[in-house]
Amino acid sequence: MGAILSVNKSRSVASEIFEVSQSETCKRQKLSPISCEGSPRLIPSLPDEISIQILARLPRICYLKMKLVSRAWKAAIVSAELFSVRKELGSTEEWLYILMKVEDEKFLWYALDPLSRRWQRLPTMPGVSFEDESRKGLAALRMWNVVGSSIKIADTVRGWLGKKGTLDPLPFHGSAVGAINGSLYVLGGLSKASAMRCVWQYNPILNAWSEMSPMSIGRAFCKTGILNNKLYAVGGVTKGRGGLTSLQSAEVFDPRTGVWSGIPSMPFSKAQVLPTAFLADLLKPIATGMTSYRGRLFVTQSLYCWPFFVDVGGEVYDAESNSWDDMPTGMGEGWPVKQAGTKLSVTVEGELYALEPTSSIDSARVKVYDYQNDTWKVLLGDIPISDTSNSESSYLLAGLLGELHVITKDANNNITVLQVDVRSHLASSSSSSPFPFDDSFKEEGESAAKPEACLWRVIATRNGSSADLVSCQTLDL
Repeated sequence: MGAILSVNKSRSVASEIFEVSQSETCKRQKLSPISCEGSPRLIPSLPDEISIQILARLPRICYLKMKLVSRAWKAAIVSAELFSVRKELGSTEEWLYILMKVEDEKFLWYALDPLSRRWQRLPTMPGVSFEDESRKGLAALRMWNVVGSSIKIADTVRGWLGKKGTLDPLPFHGSAVGAINGSLYVLGGLSKASAMRCVWQYNPILNAWSEMSPMSIGRAFCKTGILNNKLYAVGGVTKGRGGLTSLQSAEVFDPRTGVWSGIPSMPFSKAQVLPTAFLADLLKPIATGMTSYRGRLFVTQSLYCWPFFVDVGGEVYDAESNSWDDMPTGMGEGWPVKQAGTKLSVTVEGELYALEPTSSIDSARVKVYDYQNDTWKVLLGDIPISDTSNSESSYLLAGLLGELHVITKDANNNITVLQVDVRSHLASSSSSSPFPFDDSFKEEGESAAKPEACLWRVIATRNGSSADLVSCQTLDL
């Protein structure tokens, strides 16, 4: 056998894709495609196929230093073959990726390995070349530090819809974030009061950013969701006559082809039945949240006219019929509001969860959606959420390792990742009702039976005194 790794081919291995069936995992007879004569083996006295099997069993956090061993090791660690073997062996690891806004108005990504509880800072996103829509015909401008949402939607929307030049504190604020096919995606955003079409991908295998095919239209503050291994971008705002205007359009990205395709626009049927033409012109429809649930996309919607938000339920997109339908009434009306009309949720193990602040300034409660009865039920209370009214976001939600996680700041301004024990709560409920608490539970002064075990536990922290939470995603590699 004696397969050996080639230095000459080390630059090309990152783009090669190796597909090996489960039955062939331990029966590799051919030499590894990253091997040729004239180079040392990855591990002396072992064929490189065996060496790859060994490397694939190591924790991913170790790869950061292992790449420094040699160019051959680095080439192997950033090869698609290694991560294909990890998947075959069942040794993949799910990490949490958090976007934060730090001092000096900078935006940084951090990755958390929940097993070792170690953090890794991602490379800063590179510059973006784009054409300023307000100065067509001029040379493309180069901007730096592409970022995600950087200002509160409450402060943003007051500059929407007919007010020129009121929003330009940072380039690229209002970007949307999604995760699909083992990569992070950052979509659009605002720069010089113009919505951008650009799309950036972070590849964790290469630990690098690259520019992808742009969206069909510039979008800022759009909502993203994953369905059938495709990334959807819905709503948002774009530049129109007299300023920024809200969007009802939507499109979908296929990571296999790298192509964006249009889908039907959201009808916003509730907005079409306003009592007067004046209100129809005054109140602008916006998408305030989106989640993938039970094989469809559920988009919450509001009508907006600063400083008022009027919830109008939402709509549901079915990819099979390529059509929209009204969201169930109870789902839309009971969806907890995060801030400024936005509605945040996460689907974990098939259950849809949301967080709702209580009357106390330092706690919240978990609500779960009962699909059969079209109601939201209170599942857990007393989840610690510090008062961060001046922050970008008081909390984020994530489904990590099959559990619900809440990312927030603690009393010492540390970024804290809490694992919330909802599965044991569901399992301990009676067979007649999967929800141990109803909406009567949670108000101050009231009590209810709680399990002896702690409802939540801290799995990781990091200093966050100068950081605000923006967004989060998970990747399994």
